[in-house]
Amino acid sequence: MMMALGSFIFELASLPYQELQRQTAYRHATTDRFGARPAAQYLGEGDDTITLTGALVGGGLGRFASMDEIRDLAATGDAYTLVSGSGDVLGEWYIANIAQNDSTFMKDGKPRKADFTILLKRDDDPLPPISEARA
Repeated sequence: MMMALGSFIFELASLPYQELQRQTAYRHATTDRFGARPAAQYLGEGDDTITLTGALVGGGLGRFASMDEIRDLAATGDAYTLVSGSGDVLGEWYIANIAQNDSTFMKDGKPRKADFTILLKRDDDPLPPISEARA
């Protein structure tokens, strides 16, 4: 297992990704000051995204039906627990975008190769509810 998003397992037999890119933003607000550089205040974490890129190759790597499965998962609009292949729980994530580029077609029009990109966005809130923060 490379990674699991809810019940969907990313692995060589299903939807193997070749690259994983994670971007985490950190928010700062700035206020202009006369005669000085702007003052900055840290506001907390911003968007956290993971981009998975890979390719399916007919008769070899992955299953084309896995693209339909991951699209069905995305269509629910739900966030799912993301677990790395080593068992680390990475939080709740939803599928924000799926791109697929088919090429090298067979005579019946089915692709022999499909490159894909899947964008995941973190959905869990790292801050406690206001009632807990005041206690």
